[in-house]
Amino acid sequence: MKRVILATTIFLACHHTALADIAGHAALALGVIVGDDSPNLSRATRFDLALLLDDKPLLYGKHTVIIVKADSVVCQAGDVDLAAYSCTLTFGTVHRTRIGRRANELFATLIEAGVPSDGAAGHIFESITKLDCKLDPKALANKDGSGANCTFQPGP
Repeated sequence: MKRVILATTIFLACHHTALADIAGHAALALGVIVGDDSPNLSRATRFDLALLLDDKPLLYGKHTVIIVKADSVVCQAGDVDLAAYSCTLTFGTVHRTRIGRRANELFATLIEAGVPSDGAAGHIFESITKLDCKLDPKALANKDGSGANCTFQPGP
């Protein structure tokens, strides 16, 4: 019995710290939404990212692959104050905040991406670290389900 408990504890500890790998529509949405706030992407690239999610042709470039990275994304929703949505995105030393409807968009996308929820004191949290998304406009244009991949570590 002790071995089962020990094995379960080790599995859960490793599972929590393992990198998650997602592809498809959840990866596309996550990369586009986080990329919209990234100080590491040009304004033109951020505009093209939005066009990817809208299934429209790019205007500003023939990107081979667009890389979206964030050190952390932490979102919270109130389960008492139902309108209390906020997210903090960290890109190196730069912090960006989303509130309200824009935060809800990111919060819901994290859930769609399979990020486990956590809760405390009237709030529900969704958080990831080490986000790295690769969005390939040419592969997305093939409409075969490829072209969007993200890895991240669930939790703070």
